[in-house]
Amino acid sequence: MGLLLRWACAFLLLALTYNPTQWNYIRWSMNNYQQEQPLAVLLGLLLLIWYIIYLRATLRSIGGFGMFLVLSVVGALVWVLYDWNMLSLDNPDIVTWIAILALSIVLGIGLGWSIVRRMLTGQVDMDNVDH
Repeated sequence: MGLLLRWACAFLLLALTYNPTQWNYIRWSMNNYQQEQPLAVLLGLLLLIWYIIYLRATLRSIGGFGMFLVLSVVGALVWVLYDWNMLSLDNPDIVTWIAILALSIVLGIGLGWSIVRRMLTGQVDMDNVDH
């Protein structure tokens, strides 16, 4: 459940920032920046902090190469589904949702890598803490 929750939070972060609907921060802030400038800045900063936390945790757990590998596997899966005519990429909205899903999988795996590693190997990750 922990891994699924971490992925869902990553998906929510990306979808709140941008998605093909009208319900996203980018579109809202572009349309309301003049009237709601303080709120737009506050929400933008909160999203930025959320991104920094997620990206830093992901980079620390799987690194840039690990992020590349996960994204490559997801991209290859999309390619296979497209090649087998199980997925159509004609609709730009679908492509955007696929990109959000792919990036959220990268962040979700990065955030939950300790859980995956513990399940696979029985080893526990721990930060070095000096007392």
